[in-house]
Amino acid sequence: MRSHLLNDTTAEQYRRSVTDGVERVAAKLATTDRPFTGVTVDALAPRIAQIDLDQPLHDTTAVLDELEDVYLRDAIYFHHPRYLAHLNCPVVIPAVLGEAILSAVNSSLDTWDQSAGGTLIERKLIDWTTGRIGLGPAADGVFTSGGTQSNLQALLLAREEAKTDSLAKLRVFASEVGHFSVQKAAKLLGLGPDAVVTIPVDHDKRMQTVALAHELERCRKDGLVPMAVVATAGTTDFGSIDPLPEIAELCAQYGTWMHVDAAYGCGLLTSLKRRALLDGIERADSVTVDYHKSFFQPVSSSAVLVRDAATLRHATYHAEYLNPRRMVQERIPNQVDKSLQTTRRFDALKLWVTLRVMGADGIGQLFDEVCDLAQEGWKLLAADPRYDVVVEPSLSTLVFRFVPAAVTDPAEIDRANLYARKALFASGDAVVAGTKVGNRQYLKFTLLNPETEASDIAAVLDLIAGHAEQYLGDSLDRAC
Repeated sequence: MRSHLLNDTTAEQYRRSVTDGVERVAAKLATTDRPFTGVTVDALAPRIAQIDLDQPLHDTTAVLDELEDVYLRDAIYFHHPRYLAHLNCPVVIPAVLGEAILSAVNSSLDTWDQSAGGTLIERKLIDWTTGRIGLGPAADGVFTSGGTQSNLQALLLAREEAKTDSLAKLRVFASEVGHFSVQKAAKLLGLGPDAVVTIPVDHDKRMQTVALAHELERCRKDGLVPMAVVATAGTTDFGSIDPLPEIAELCAQYGTWMHVDAAYGCGLLTSLKRRALLDGIERADSVTVDYHKSFFQPVSSSAVLVRDAATLRHATYHAEYLNPRRMVQERIPNQVDKSLQTTRRFDALKLWVTLRVMGADGIGQLFDEVCDLAQEGWKLLAADPRYDVVVEPSLSTLVFRFVPAAVTDPAEIDRANLYARKALFASGDAVVAGTKVGNRQYLKFTLLNPETEASDIAAVLDLIAGHAEQYLGDSLDRAC
């Protein structure tokens, strides 16, 4: 079995095996003509269930053949221009190259003696990102597994900086359309069930600062502690960007930690046309960025950034077998001192290779293209009498609803939209997402593929309308 260990004696076998796998994926990408095959759980589950993991195949080709059957053939391919559903981006080739390198070398980014240059590369990228944000010379941060972990760590720091012995008094303020990870983080941090105060949004789905000011003042009058305000730069459903300068003013007035969840909108940091949409983010105490959304990186690649590096001490624990305190005096850089994770992949390498090949402007150009596409899609929806579109996009998300002329029952329209989404997914012709707006069922395009064109959007809208009309016709027949 030693023949399967990657080392100096198996380098050629490694090259052949990985090349075989890459060729399979490349062939699949070259021939995939739709984002999904439409396979059902009932059809796929038995194929996987019948595999006996205690009976290995002992042959890479046989394993790849099997993998074709249970995974590659029916995978959902984000690179296809008619994958329009969630915040999943097609990935750039330099990042995939970085992924291959980091997986093979397998550095762990918790301590210097497990990573060496990897630590310095990650730190350089943190400095680059905080510089783009404008957090100042004392800024720092660390890579994480994703936005949920980044938000959790940011709120942990905010909790500790709030300096109160009564967790029950702490309050976190977040937009009603903000990410659910804020509520999850509050629970994990031991805050009370009423800890998260949701702030209503305006017509453009941006946090209402008048309402925020009211809630902050009420919090103070009630003897509670305003622990943090979570502003969002790119909400998951609408791509809306909260009024960051006004929120920063209120946080300064009330002595409240300002966290900006820019997991989606972080692509604006490289935008050649829209960087001003992030004005005010430089006043944040912490920021979440997800490079695996709008920087076109493979999952996972995220970071939490802070204005004051000293606040990261709240995540620091020392162990003699890993990062003893003496290492701080010896100026040995251990990233575990900043992280909620211990063992951690060298995910920063993907972004490093991307920047060294494409440059920041190259990333920004791609993100600007999908934002431009969303504007085209919005115009199509606004001009189409079959659809109601909720808000003009700030980024690359469109939320809309099929509204047939002959049906007035909102519940029936809800069912038609739900059916259309499911039928479209089952067909494999396109993949779209869904959400609720005002308790009504809506559909959603999340446009993160620069290869998607307005003609793709128009075609998918026709497919949705066809499925919805089929459902309503069948429903009418059943009623008769």
